[in-house]
Amino acid sequence: MPETAILILVIIKWAAVPVGVFAFVHALMQRPDAFTAADRMTKPAWLAITAGAAVALLLFSFAGITWMFWMAGLVAALVYIVDVRPKLNEAQRGNRWG
Repeated sequence: MPETAILILVIIKWAAVPVGVFAFVHALMQRPDAFTAADRMTKPAWLAITAGAAVALLLFSFAGITWMFWMAGLVAALVYIVDVRPKLNEAQRGNRWG
């Protein structure tokens, strides 16, 4: 593999780590009742998922078969950020127009 491609993969790998850490820290800082109000899994479940995602993004890479664990961690963190986080923010903010 060319040296440039390896460098790009390393940058992608390390750029994803803060995504997983952000998802975990955000889940950690939320009220437990917000998860049920947003009709999502419980706070402990999301803490476990996002912690596992952060660890997978930190420990695994694109080499060998471990890329599947890295990808699963990235998907889990992104699902939290894109789907759960906005619902939590909405649930905690309340209905602004009603």
